[in-house]
Amino acid sequence: MKATVIANKDYTISKIDDRVYGAFLEHLGRAIYEGIYEPDHPSADENGMRGDVMKLVKDLDIPVVRYPGGNFVSAYNWEDGIGPREERPTRLDLAWHTSESNAVGIHEFADWCASVGTEMMLAVNLGSRGVDEARNFLEYVNHPGGSYWSDLRIKNGRKEPWNVKLWCLGNEMDGPWQVGHKDADEYGKLAANTARAMRMFDKSLELIVCGSSHSDMPSFPDWERIVLEHTYDHVDYISLHMYFANRDDNTPNYLGLSHKLDRYIETVASTIRQVKHKKRSKKDIYISFDEWNVWYHSNKKDREILDGNSGWPHAPGLLEDIYNFEDVLMVGLILNTFIRRSDVVKIACIAQLVNVIAPIMTEKGGPAWAQTIYYPYYFASVFGRGSALQLVTSSPGYETTHAADTSYVDVSGVHNEDEGMLTFFLVNRHPSEAIETEVSLQGFAGGSVTDHQVMTHPDLKAVNTAGKQDEVKPRKGDGARIADGKLSVSLPPYSYQMVRVQIG
Repeated sequence: MKATVIANKDYTISKIDDRVYGAFLEHLGRAIYEGIYEPDHPSADENGMRGDVMKLVKDLDIPVVRYPGGNFVSAYNWEDGIGPREERPTRLDLAWHTSESNAVGIHEFADWCASVGTEMMLAVNLGSRGVDEARNFLEYVNHPGGSYWSDLRIKNGRKEPWNVKLWCLGNEMDGPWQVGHKDADEYGKLAANTARAMRMFDKSLELIVCGSSHSDMPSFPDWERIVLEHTYDHVDYISLHMYFANRDDNTPNYLGLSHKLDRYIETVASTIRQVKHKKRSKKDIYISFDEWNVWYHSNKKDREILDGNSGWPHAPGLLEDIYNFEDVLMVGLILNTFIRRSDVVKIACIAQLVNVIAPIMTEKGGPAWAQTIYYPYYFASVFGRGSALQLVTSSPGYETTHAADTSYVDVSGVHNEDEGMLTFFLVNRHPSEAIETEVSLQGFAGGSVTDHQVMTHPDLKAVNTAGKQDEVKPRKGDGARIADGKLSVSLPPYSYQMVRVQIG
């Protein structure tokens, strides 16, 4: 079985915004407590942050991390997380039916971000709160001094403002599960008023308005149209969320979900264009896909806590999906889609980063390790910087419930002109056959393979654990070669690969 790909130097989609490789941390389960923050852990620094987790995060080179939610933010009082720890209140979190100690707040999170080399992407509460709380939070975070909130920040130990540029105007406000859920018209008006107030403080802020929680919402895509009609002149991005599941244990169908993702993006992109034309605007709005990941493995286990049958525990294990090799393929397909849609998807956040549906897992007092999905995320984030190539791919395919023709070979390509490097990310969806793939490198001088990474496993359900951390991991490939301006590589059945080519 064979596939061909054409990569032409003159045909690109867009420069990839580095922030498409962002992440998300919410006050949910063990994401914060026992995730990034565990003051009694042997690796903890002077701020109580786990050093082993910081090492795994640093290696990912994450440009931005969204915080503090998520559903949590829709009833969150940001003021609870400032000042002396011993004076901070414990609150009940209605979103996840747990208690919140507020031991970690904006100061601690900001210090952690600085330690791992990432920027903050903050969310304001537009569920139970509104314009006043948002503008006060912004003043606390970004004003140099000489005002009530900025002087309070200084009193609390941070002299210089953090100058956060990215702000989310609430979270999933279309969802009836959200505290303060609103319809599109109600939310659009509130978001527009909040954006106006925030821009009065700083016109250079980048503001993200809530889109649909997923593409099966009954309000989709009318939600996007109505909200954008209210907010188009005042925001820069609209957020989308999508989670992926193999509930019927049908791997071919599961791996076809990337088609549904692509249609979701295209529908919202066309809605943006519709509102732009209606408003006769010259401004462009882009997509912030600020929650995405595989999520289904832990659903049954979580019901006891989420149904309120366990009281109000603090930082219980919630949404702790243990990812398998099959999920490596799905995450690779998602990232390929974002690269190919880099013309409209400018920000994306894997949800989440540690313990909660996350590429990194920890044990309390014990080790931290990379889950299977850590690796495709790592390869894309570290090596997927540059311009997305407009590839022409010809591959055999198969039918799924999501599309009549799903290509067995899925590929994205990135040209980093500064480094003189081409990087290809390839997934073979075929369950039993290797596919010989040939990539024609048109307009690129020379070429030599400098790195080739392969992920395969005989068991789709294989996982990494604390005691067996390297069960699923990449290995060096040895079959990729270049001859006569063509890259040739064999893709084993159900495999993920990265091939890097140095060009002249």
